[in-house]
Amino acid sequence: MFKTVISGAVVASAVSIGDQHDMERMEAVKKINSMPGLTWKAGVGARFQGQPLGASQSLCGVKHDNYLQLTKKIAAGEIEVHNAPDGFVAPDTFDSEENWPQCAKVIGDIRDQSNCGCCWAFGGASAASDRLCIATNATVSVPLSSEDVCFSASNNGCGGGFLHATWSYVKGGVVTGGNQDDTGPLGGTYCSAFSLPHCHHHGPVGNDPYPSEGDPGCPSQKSPRAPKKCDAEAVAPYNDFSVKYEFAGAIQSYGNEAAIQSAIMEAGPVETAFTVYDDFENYAGGVYTKTSNKQLGGHAVRIVGWGVDAGTKYWKVANSWNPFWGEDGYFRIIRGVDSCGIESQGMANAASAKWSGPGL
Repeated sequence: MFKTVISGAVVASAVSIGDQHDMERMEAVKKINSMPGLTWKAGVGARFQGQPLGASQSLCGVKHDNYLQLTKKIAAGEIEVHNAPDGFVAPDTFDSEENWPQCAKVIGDIRDQSNCGCCWAFGGASAASDRLCIATNATVSVPLSSEDVCFSASNNGCGGGFLHATWSYVKGGVVTGGNQDDTGPLGGTYCSAFSLPHCHHHGPVGNDPYPSEGDPGCPSQKSPRAPKKCDAEAVAPYNDFSVKYEFAGAIQSYGNEAAIQSAIMEAGPVETAFTVYDDFENYAGGVYTKTSNKQLGGHAVRIVGWGVDAGTKYWKVANSWNPFWGEDGYFRIIRGVDSCGIESQGMANAASAKWSGPGL
């Protein structure tokens, strides 16, 4: 704690560093919420309580030149550009879970990237899991392993990565694997679960049972070695590391609203990246529009649908900051204006891609 001199005596102040951070954050939240016409609500979320403004920067794991690398891959013919078909008109609302109820558990699986910048792997592994389920009409309803993608498709997955690295790796084959401690709707017994701990990033608050980021149980993470064998708890057919799911076909890029909508309606959720500003970590609900100009970095997420709220068009987006963040793990962001670049970096496998693996 700080010490303060009062009438010649030195006394301990009740204001800790964490308390100071919370007061600064509360002032920032009040400033955001006082803005006229704001379509979202800011709050001091459990995940960043006690931490300084900008604490989410370490979770923004999309490398700064992701868009540049994407354009190079397109020019080289490694990624094809998908555009909405002529005459395409999207419905006002669309939700992947509702459209494919047989895959609702897979699509509704909100993961937790821990205190590690591997969002790029989480967004892609989750979207690929969705698309695998949808493509097989739920014959295969499994989580594809974020652990395998994050630490095999990069030599330092926690240090960030590229969206195309995820999809190139999945195309070549990825094992199954869900959340750390087998949490979530799909449970466990898959090949390679995420090995890093759940975090809510400061002390147990509300229903969140996880330790705080930076506290014992959730330290800043370094990338472990890539898995080479399945977990001891894995069961057949997911206990053999040589047994993987892969697809034959194109990796596609979606660079505008209509392209993303048509891609989702045809084959399921897509991964995308966007620029995170420091107000985003205070998101508590509603349709996000940025109120800050301070960039923290790039973050990868999964677009699962869209809608309209009181005349404001939005995307429904699944984050990887556990189900206790935002709107039950999701957030909504304004649609149709490429807010924060979220509509220019969409990516997934083509709808025509053919999956292979156990059960297929």
